Amino acid sequence: MKNGIILKDVIPFILWFSTMIFSAIILDFVLHYFNIVFIGRHLGYLGTFTILISFLYSLKKRKLIRSGTPKGLLDFHEYLALSGSIMILVHAGIHIHSILPWMAVLVLIINVASGLVGKYILQQSNRTMKNKKAKLRESGLSDEEISKKIFWDEVAIDNMKKWRKIHLPITYFLGLFSLIHIISILLFN
Repeated sequence: MKNGIILKDVIPFILWFSTMIFSAIILDFVLHYFNIVFIGRHLGYLGTFTILISFLYSLKKRKLIRSGTPKGLLDFHEYLALSGSIMILVHAGIHIHSILPWMAVLVLIINVASGLVGKYILQQSNRTMKNKKAKLRESGLSDEEISKKIFWDEVAIDNMKKWRKIHLPITYFLGLFSLIHIISILLFN
């Protein structure tokens, strides 16, 4: 169990996600305790800007920018998206009085969860496949025999890599709800 999936992948996922929610609650509590709740409004702007900067990774993947390494920008994306999400959750607080912000917050939480699930599922899949190939090589199988034995595993991993087909539409919905929220605030405040 020392190297099990639960220890390596499920617990880190739960810790990251719980840290995000817990940090938002604590920060919101501190703002209320010191009667500086107005800062929450500004965290919405800062959180949105932080999340937008995190999309440098997407620009690199689509070869629209040249600087940075994919791994470095992925780490940058993950941390900025998580910290921006915390700021936006604090911005939302518990004072949401209309359906649109609630929907945006719900989509934000789902989006972060889907990103973390994708991260940890892909990590585990790649690690498992690497270990399986190494064990098959050690047992003396040829590359062709290994390919036959792991064919269905590779098919499964290829399908798991398509988690982005779920993550990206959720991200687009988040962007749409955020844009509608921002426009409605500008029009009606």
